[in-house]
Amino acid sequence: MAIIDLVKYNGPPLALAWKYPNEELSTWTQLIVNESQEALFVKGGQALDLFGPGRHTLSSQNIPLLSSIINLPFGGKSPYTAEIWFVNKAHTLDIKWGTPSPIQLQDPKYQLPVSVRAFGQFGVQIENTRKFLIKINGTLPVFDQATLVKHFSGVLLMNVNKLISGYLVHNKISILDINAYVEDISKHMEQSIGPVFEEYGIRLANFNVVSINIPDNDNVTQRLKDALAKRAEMDILGFTYQQERTFNTLEGAATKNGVGSSIMDAGLGAAMGIGIGGPIGQNLAQLTNQLTVQDETRACSKCQAANKADARFCYSCGSTLQSSAPIAEKVACDNCGKPVDPNSKFCSHCGDAVRPCPTCKADNPQHARACVKCGTALSLPCPQCGHVVAPGAKFCPECGGHVGLPQCGQCKTEVQPGQKFCLECGNKLS
Repeated sequence: MAIIDLVKYNGPPLALAWKYPNEELSTWTQLIVNESQEALFVKGGQALDLFGPGRHTLSSQNIPLLSSIINLPFGGKSPYTAEIWFVNKAHTLDIKWGTPSPIQLQDPKYQLPVSVRAFGQFGVQIENTRKFLIKINGTLPVFDQATLVKHFSGVLLMNVNKLISGYLVHNKISILDINAYVEDISKHMEQSIGPVFEEYGIRLANFNVVSINIPDNDNVTQRLKDALAKRAEMDILGFTYQQERTFNTLEGAATKNGVGSSIMDAGLGAAMGIGIGGPIGQNLAQLTNQLTVQDETRACSKCQAANKADARFCYSCGSTLQSSAPIAEKVACDNCGKPVDPNSKFCSHCGDAVRPCPTCKADNPQHARACVKCGTALSLPCPQCGHVVAPGAKFCPECGGHVGLPQCGQCKTEVQPGQKFCLECGNKLS
């Protein structure tokens, strides 16, 4: 019978656990355990003595549990059989995971069914050698990364489906924006899956979601992207989807009648809106008049059709225009001095933001605390959070930020825009 005198690790480089192939040992056998490894003696399916890194001579002093079971006659090369397992205690950080098939869920923002894929990587470290070998390895001669992923694939996929769906539904996040939250999802998945690994003597480390994406051939998602691109285009051009459809209807009608493709050349006017009838006819009449009427107009309070300023009755629905709201009187822009509608947000000449006084409607500078025309106290938006602050307040009640004019860095006195020196202490302002 061949008796082994030297036992050391000769398994695969990426193995997490490896069984020494020969079980015929003897006393005084030299056992070599590398750094970041542990060796475990197993006899009759029972885990016995555990050895750390270093060189060990097998004798009654360092294998007391094994010797008590088989009653070895120490003093010579007495043969005995036992299994020796080498367990890798180093961190393994490059274990890949991924969803084998797309996850079917509903986009909570746009209410569309979408297919989602996810993949990433994680790391593990075997902390409890006995628990790992007894609970998960069993009798496998080699336990590697692929075997680990196979054992825990069900736990991984269950948590991936649950957490991704939960983030989308509870936070109302569109699938198109989900990659902005992969860091938070990674942390939650590590906290959820970690205790499951610990039950088998494994510590989970650095669980990362690399990407959450949509298959390229998903028609629903492609239609959603096209619709969002179309909406962005219309926002840039300054009209709505209903207005675009109205343009297409007018152009199609003009082409079929042989008048030409141009709405302005067709001269359809209000007659087309009246002829079609109903809400569509009203929208057509309103849009056509917005394109053709050059004079000042007033909107009908009932159908919103544009009428001439001196009209007494609406040409579209026949309602009286006597109670229609008058056209807002224009005021001078505080930046360029040209007339601007106080109901607009920006000056159409220079682009300066319009900040009308609630009393006299005069336009005021952005940092003005009182109206430059009538002296009425004005509310200020907080520069940090945008919360509207009551007149006279110096600090925002929402975020605590300073509101109003900038302060001198030395004496904290408020200074006017463009001021070079503090009038209180003479400090030079940057």
